[in-house]
Amino acid sequence: MDDEAAQTASDPALTLRSISALDEVNRSAWDAIANPPGVEFDPFLSWDFLQALEESGCVSDETGWSPRHLVVEDEAGALRGALPLYVKSHSQGEYVFDHGWADALERAGGQYYPKLLSAVPFTPVTGRRVLAEDAGIRRALVAGAVQTTQQWGVSSWHLNFPTETAWQELGALGLLQRIDRQFIWTNRDYADYDAFLSDLSARKRKNLRRERREAQAGIVIEQLTGDALQPEHWDVFFACYQDTGARKWGYPYLNREFFDLIHQRMADKVLLVMAKAEGRYIAAALNFIGSDALYGRYWGKLDDHPFLHFELCYHQAVDAAIARGLKRVEAGAQGEHKLARGYRPMPVYSAHFIAHEGLRGAVDDYLARERPAVQRDIALLDEESPFKPDIGQGETR
Repeated sequence: MDDEAAQTASDPALTLRSISALDEVNRSAWDAIANPPGVEFDPFLSWDFLQALEESGCVSDETGWSPRHLVVEDEAGALRGALPLYVKSHSQGEYVFDHGWADALERAGGQYYPKLLSAVPFTPVTGRRVLAEDAGIRRALVAGAVQTTQQWGVSSWHLNFPTETAWQELGALGLLQRIDRQFIWTNRDYADYDAFLSDLSARKRKNLRRERREAQAGIVIEQLTGDALQPEHWDVFFACYQDTGARKWGYPYLNREFFDLIHQRMADKVLLVMAKAEGRYIAAALNFIGSDALYGRYWGKLDDHPFLHFELCYHQAVDAAIARGLKRVEAGAQGEHKLARGYRPMPVYSAHFIAHEGLRGAVDDYLARERPAVQRDIALLDEESPFKPDIGQGETR
């Protein structure tokens, strides 16, 4: 299907084809299907964000993220649907871990890489993935991804972090279903941070107040967005980001050019929280702003200071979400330390098509056991939340 067009089974007037760069799609046309009117705005699906990954070279053949997006067009060439799609030569930067599946197939003499992935690179955030309002076009895109997997002779196609509704649709279309968990803060229409604390047990309220006092001692904290963001702020943030990336992964996924493009295109969708001690910036946390959520993405520090990570990444994010009337804060993958700070465990989803029949059966059996185990884990973790017993868990998306 690469560089070719094929009629969709649902409508002969529509064609499905693969493109190797978002530059091949008009920006406004992409955004009209990625973030249509009446749905929650997702900054990570915007042309500005996804194309910046490509233009900066963070997503490329060289990095093991080769764009091969599927698009559906009508007879006039108008974009009717799309599926972000990448050929992957590894499983890094995905946050849905399939390394065990790769090892199993390769031990059996098969080849797991390359594989196909539908996701936002380096971004474990739930959102729309099959971008079409029409159900028939969504089915055509899913069928096209399965067909592409088979035609290109790759091992599998994976779709990470869809909404629960989309995940159910994908399961009905025959994809294998997986559940994981993340810790998400939910806004119960709080007037301020103290109102949020009133939902917690007395001991937990006391602990968080003390933690924030110690984190802010001798520190000036700034929340910067839009025109307030200047190149010198990005200089500090990027130094912090590189330090964290070097310590956690061995190298950071994103380069400075990417952040320069984000600054030029999306400054009003960025919230940079920075900490200053004795007139010098020492730490920073980067968030993106959606219509309903604040998304915490990256953090780093140049100097140590007690509890500063928790303050910049979690407490300041809660402050910002309350001030903006946002429904939730999504602070990324993993991290049980978020639980004590009012972030509750919630399910997140992925769906998988595996071409190899033997591996598909083995993974299907594994997921049938894993799903209830993850659901039990979520329930047990939520019992340890700092909230009063009468405060229910937040809703999933």
